[in-house]
Amino acid sequence: DSTGSFEYSALLIARKEAQIRHNALEAARVATNRVLSEKLGNSYLLQILPYPHVVLRENKMIFGAHADRLQDGMRRAFGKAIGTAARVKSDQPVIMVSINEDGLEVAKESLKRGGAKLPMPCRITIEKIGD
Repeated sequence: DSTGSFEYSALLIARKEAQIRHNALEAARVATNRVLSEKLGNSYLLQILPYPHVVLRENKMIFGAHADRLQDGMRRAFGKAIGTAARVKSDQPVIMVSINEDGLEVAKESLKRGGAKLPMPCRITIEKIGD
């Protein structure tokens, strides 16, 4: 029931500030969601909170014989976009799962799996949602 009538919310919270690439966020979402959907069917709500706004760029350099025509060093080195990332501060929540009491252990396990895909240490907190 995704009507917002859940009793608890479990949060995965970043312990350090970091930059999480969009593919790491997606990997964490997939890992977390897999555990939840296997054990709880669809009686949960999963939210990924940060949005990857930061554009990552790369100034490609080609090395090797006769590749010198393509190299311009740092001249006009704006770079091509190679992906996006979300900047996360310390103590900022990254993933939120809303569940009922019977899903608490599953939610903890799923957030642990998701947190393993992220580039910084995380902690898990459980909050009761006040009505």
